[in-house]
Amino acid sequence: MDWSNSRKSRINSCSIQREYIIPADTPYPNYHVQAKALTKARKENPTLASVNAQVEQQVLRTLERAFLDRERKGLGYPRFKKHSRMRSFVFPQMLKNCIDGNRIKLPQLGWVKFRQSRPIPNGFVVKQARIVRKATGYFVVLSLQSDVDIPQPLPHGHPKGIDIGFISAVVTSDNESIPRPRFLNKYSRELKRLQRMLKKKQKGSCGWKKLQKRIARLHFQTTCHRKDYHFKLSHHLVKDAGMIFVEDINFRMWQRSFLSRSSADFGFGQFVNILEWVAFRTDTYFSKVDHRFTSQECPECGARTGKKDLRERVHECPECGYITGRDHASALVVRNRGLDLVAVGQPVPKKASRDGRNGGEFTRLVTNL
Repeated sequence: MDWSNSRKSRINSCSIQREYIIPADTPYPNYHVQAKALTKARKENPTLASVNAQVEQQVLRTLERAFLDRERKGLGYPRFKKHSRMRSFVFPQMLKNCIDGNRIKLPQLGWVKFRQSRPIPNGFVVKQARIVRKATGYFVVLSLQSDVDIPQPLPHGHPKGIDIGFISAVVTSDNESIPRPRFLNKYSRELKRLQRMLKKKQKGSCGWKKLQKRIARLHFQTTCHRKDYHFKLSHHLVKDAGMIFVEDINFRMWQRSFLSRSSADFGFGQFVNILEWVAFRTDTYFSKVDHRFTSQECPECGARTGKKDLRERVHECPECGYITGRDHASALVVRNRGLDLVAVGQPVPKKASRDGRNGGEFTRLVTNL
């Protein structure tokens, strides 16, 4: 913190009260330097010593990652988080036999009652525990590890290409169109009313905090509704398919466009991740293909039809005369590109059970405290 504050003052001015004088050539204190300083601070400060040491070390690792991302990804300066903004902390090493029925033993906290969302599979060991504070209470996210090596599914069965868009959320190569639901519209009226009430409250007052909790619960309800829809839609798509192909799209760039609200409302990135997980659990091959020019290529003859305006919703090839919907044609192109990748012969490991991930990877189990 001293190193950071010493570089916030301008060259031609300084603070009237005090100023940090640290040489300009002093390097940034990385994680190891801060961890060493934390050991000394715990001996002098009983408040720091009352918290688990590994939890504090993980906070330092998060800070280190924030400063590295600032240089690598061009992000802004890390923002200080007060106690109300710190929503999670992690225990990186859990004790053996830390779960006994409806209780879990957390380091330095002892036994805590909790409610499991589902039982822990046989052969898995609890490695980490992250405590998360949400609008509806506290949750513990358990990271499990197993030595079982389970590869990805093999290409087989009926192929299905998926085109993702804003007018129709999903259009498949089987010409099935699923409209995009408006999750925020269901709660927008209540959300606007609460936000108008919040504006009239004094910041930090009891009424202000109560309204903040009500708004947080409303957003959490929207999030749960969206996630539930993504799981149901994913199971519907993989029900009669052996291979699923989607476009490899950078959805973060979508949220920077003029359709950012629509993109954030549906959560395209979360949907693709859930679809990949559901495909893995149902023994369905999943792959991403190049997203470029999918709407400018004819799925029948492969000719380039040129750039289409967004208002043009029909694909008509000038070479072969093939006519179909624009989104359906894109889904067919995605399917054809996926089949070309499979035909090339991508290396696929030996098929095994479908009850987990590859060996050495973590499986997350969310439970409610």
